[in-house]
Amino acid sequence: MNTNQLNRFTNPIPELRANIYYLLEKEGGRKTSVRNGYRGQFHYDGKDWNACQAFIDKEICLLGETVDCYLTTASPQFHIQKFYVGKEFEVREGTRIVGIGIITEILRPDFCLEQ
Repeated sequence: MNTNQLNRFTNPIPELRANIYYLLEKEGGRKTSVRNGYRGQFHYDGKDWNACQAFIDKEICLLGETVDCYLTTASPQFHIQKFYVGKEFEVREGTRIVGIGIITEILRPDFCLEQ
């Protein structure tokens, strides 16, 4: 593992804030709940990325719930000017979609899409 990834996730500095709805198993989602620090694939614009989720005010998100969280990407250099408030994304495990998210705040200014 790249030591930069390890350091970014050990002491994450949030770059984005989002709400993520975790699908129920019957909707095609996971079989178990999601814990704070989860790093499912962060999928947007047709690509998968690694991003750590830091839940706000909870440690576990049950399936069928929406969690408010901070996101810290493993490779921030690839996300510059890619986001706007309201941008949707998926949380995936392989090709399976386990969560649907929406960006609610951009904390890192250079991530903001210039319009």
